[in-house]
Amino acid sequence: MLDSLHIQGIYAPLPTPFDSDGQIDYGKLRRNLDRWDSEPLSGYVIGGSNGEFTSLSSSERVDLVRFVCDHVDQARTVIAGCGMPSTWATIDLGEEMVDAGASALLVITPSYFKSKMTHDVLVAYFHAVADGSRLPVILYNMPVNTGIDMSTETILASAEHPNIIGLKDSSGRVDKMGTVAHRTQGDFSVLAGSGGYLLGALAMGAVGTVAALANIAAETLRTIYDEFMANDLEAAQGKQLALIDVNTAITARHGVAGLKAAMDMLGYYGGPVRPPLVDLDEASRQELRRLLVEAGLL
Repeated sequence: MLDSLHIQGIYAPLPTPFDSDGQIDYGKLRRNLDRWDSEPLSGYVIGGSNGEFTSLSSSERVDLVRFVCDHVDQARTVIAGCGMPSTWATIDLGEEMVDAGASALLVITPSYFKSKMTHDVLVAYFHAVADGSRLPVILYNMPVNTGIDMSTETILASAEHPNIIGLKDSSGRVDKMGTVAHRTQGDFSVLAGSGGYLLGALAMGAVGTVAALANIAAETLRTIYDEFMANDLEAAQGKQLALIDVNTAITARHGVAGLKAAMDMLGYYGGPVRPPLVDLDEASRQELRRLLVEAGLL
């Protein structure tokens, strides 16, 4: 357990690059990493939703973390997604992420038995994972994909564990983020789960973001962060508003396929998604290109 680890700033949840046969293309990942390492990022999340973790085998998830840890600036924090359907499997995968070089674990809510995931069950789950982990744990609330939106009370009760150090909240509820930040009194990192509401989340006590948008607009997100810290809210607001439409396109509207298409347009390697996801059609690509131009990213 790394007691001194503090998560803040801009984190990119890296997409997994696949070749035309659906295999992980590590050469393309290395090329992307070389470019991301020149961006003002605090670190990377490997094996999150944008990494298509549900379409990866456990060994692929570990291999990706190991590869990233071996090839990025050592000053960057590497956070590994290790959520699995069961408590034991999550702990076991987390242990493999330790050996792969990760600095922290991102643990999504278990969701198959959704109706049984009560407050007490979720708190017991996260505490058990934190007990069994040699790395700090970050809670991951992603209700759109899991169908479970952790309540403020569940988050706060989970945060009482000394090895649970933060929350990535993708619910869009900045009021919830504010309550959690206020009641944890600064020793628990609240991270916005989208770049589309970074400024609002910062105003409510968040200390950064894990955002799909960070893969293609890290510099702008970091500038919003810095301008907020400098109390230059007018400048930060202008930049935030300019990103909203693009953010919606690569998250809620088109998801990972949209993000990968945007990366291709901006000189990264995005490539295809893995089934059952499907790539963007040409009309959607043209609309996305227009939004990137309007946002000043292309």
